[in-house]
Amino acid sequence: MQSVEQLFSKRDLESLRSDAPTPLYHQTYMLLRDRILDGSIPKGTQMPTEQRLAEVFGVSRITAKRAMDELAAQQLVERRRGKGTHVTHQYQAEALTAPITGMLQKLVSMGRSTRVKVLAVEEVIPPADLKKELNLADGEKAFKLIRVRSTDEGVPFAYYVSWTKGISKGFSKEELETSVRLDVIRENGMELTRIEQNLGAASVTADVAYELEMKPGDPALTLLRRSYTEGGQLVDILHCQYNPKRFNYQMSLNMDEYLKTE
Repeated sequence: MQSVEQLFSKRDLESLRSDAPTPLYHQTYMLLRDRILDGSIPKGTQMPTEQRLAEVFGVSRITAKRAMDELAAQQLVERRRGKGTHVTHQYQAEALTAPITGMLQKLVSMGRSTRVKVLAVEEVIPPADLKKELNLADGEKAFKLIRVRSTDEGVPFAYYVSWTKGISKGFSKEELETSVRLDVIRENGMELTRIEQNLGAASVTADVAYELEMKPGDPALTLLRRSYTEGGQLVDILHCQYNPKRFNYQMSLNMDEYLKTE
């Protein structure tokens, strides 16, 4: 396991700002708390000394002490004189579930009960293979959207890259971070009636690993989803990568469907 100090990226450390509305000790506490809650710092781990934390985070020892006091107050760590501070929180993965049954309703429900961050949105001409799949004319554009989805507690679990055609409104960063994407597609006059999905696994690249708090090359659960309108027209292609420690994909089949898979 990485040492506690190695769990924090340069970006994490640079996020600590003395001029922010939130006190510096609380910012430090939040960084440590999140790593404990997501299991990155497991139960029983001995935390660095206050002096060492102050050096790593670039804060005063008093700030580091207040952050550790806050962790102790939340019963995430236990402090014992002469023995140091140890993590007492037992991480248990609370896997998110996306059943096949009632697919569209479940996807919308998940969209409304989690957070999404839009990394990029642009209307461009897709690569040749996607252009062919989406049946686009020469020069016709589609919306490319890159997003990260997190739990309500801010723990990222999914990285999405999607291509959608036929969009005339609602595909701005602001709207896509406050609305469910499937609702926006529907508001553009496209009623999705069929979804095809392929599941697999692949290693994550550095940019995906950074967003999902993984290591480059780590295996991720992958999903390729194609969505069609009633007339059989493919209008949306979505590539998903999930942190397997934070996401569980469940399939519900009746006996007839089960027998067909054997």
